[in-house]
Amino acid sequence: MRTLIHDLEFLITADRDDRVLHGASVVVDGDRIADAGPAAEIAGRHPRASFDALVDGSRRGMTPGFIDSHMHLSETLSRAVFPDNLATRAWVFHWAKPFYANVDGRDEVVGATLGMAEMLRCGTTCFLDMGAQNDVAGVVEAIRAVGMRGVTGRHACDVRPEAVPEGWTEEMMDHHFFADAKAALKALEDTVRSHHGAAGGRVRCWVNIEGKEPCSLELHVGSRALAERLGVGTTYHLATSIEEARVSEKRHGVWPITRIADAGGLGPNLVIAHGVAVTDAEIERMAKTGTMIAFCPATSVKLAKGATKIGRYPEMLAAGVPVGIGTDGVSAGGTLNLMRQMYLVAGMFKDSRMDSTLVGARKALRLATIEGARLLGWDQEIGSIEPGKKADFVLFDLDHFEWVPYGDPLQALVYSASPASIAQTWVDGRALYRDGRVQTVDEPALHREARERAAAIVKRAGLSRERTPTVSTTYD
Repeated sequence: MRTLIHDLEFLITADRDDRVLHGASVVVDGDRIADAGPAAEIAGRHPRASFDALVDGSRRGMTPGFIDSHMHLSETLSRAVFPDNLATRAWVFHWAKPFYANVDGRDEVVGATLGMAEMLRCGTTCFLDMGAQNDVAGVVEAIRAVGMRGVTGRHACDVRPEAVPEGWTEEMMDHHFFADAKAALKALEDTVRSHHGAAGGRVRCWVNIEGKEPCSLELHVGSRALAERLGVGTTYHLATSIEEARVSEKRHGVWPITRIADAGGLGPNLVIAHGVAVTDAEIERMAKTGTMIAFCPATSVKLAKGATKIGRYPEMLAAGVPVGIGTDGVSAGGTLNLMRQMYLVAGMFKDSRMDSTLVGARKALRLATIEGARLLGWDQEIGSIEPGKKADFVLFDLDHFEWVPYGDPLQALVYSASPASIAQTWVDGRALYRDGRVQTVDEPALHREARERAAAIVKRAGLSRERTPTVSTTYD
């Protein structure tokens, strides 16, 4: 199938030179971009008679598909369930864990499918999921069926708390907590070998663990070493808040990233999720080892992580640490809308440090596209609009009020536009979102089932603003 998308009003390439082309056309051949450039040049190289389909790109703008560097498919049924006065540790140990303890395999598949439909509506074409809580095979099949591109894995940790919080079920702990790091790594290796490369390569499987207090140092270090041996990546939560850093200092004498670095656990196939509580010395060590960071701006805002107060993300970028942006789960960050993250990261450091030169629209877009692809080890195939790369891209409706009028497409995209003006989202050469609906999902039926299952999970979990703790001493 050869498709010509012709006469685009603009094409934001996110290539090495950050080219923004006006009056451009793109040739899609199967699942790849065969050519892209000024419309007149494309017309000269490709007669219209050679195409199976023509797409009128006038009053359209194209960007690469957005890449979510950290998210939780399994959390999608918890939207707006937890209070918004929780810091990270209470959020995780007293609300998220009991919620997850009551999510079964079907709940997880429904939530994953719902999350992917939301992402497609928001222009996200690829994601790094922290991993299934219950049914890895079911989540992998859901990704295949929806048609997205993504990385997933299996939840794992190995350090049970001395005092088990209310709401943690034995079934959940038996599934999540392994006897030791060796047992966890064996299960993780089996998961990678079973699922990596599924759906014709659209699905990748990593050696993902929960990270932080529920994981031993041996598991943190071992997950990256195993991933290296298997030729994949690993990701886990670390340095997510000042509270976590203080607990680490109290128990181990150092902050979290230093603890992992001292044990030789940093490296170029590790994506650290959040990385809020980080020192300048740790930034230097991450830069030297190629360790990567997935920053989730909306979660920092909602859970008071302190990105604008203690976060060192501009310093990471300046030091050459690879950084991507993520939405986190819908309860932590509120939404799977990566465009909201672009808006936040483009401006939050400008404001907090009163320096208008920090980050900005161009860099924010790169963090959501080509830099995100780099975190996922997929930058040779996705993340920019270039011949030979996969046909993953977004088409914006420039007649939408958000774009009327506009000058610089980059600024309009980051500061003015939202998913409301997305006309189409393509993955692997297919328009998975178009004509106002996700083509591979029965959304009305999915929404009905999701509402019913979410309500049942909350009821089973017994979560209540009146009785569930909003502070935590777990793992102190």
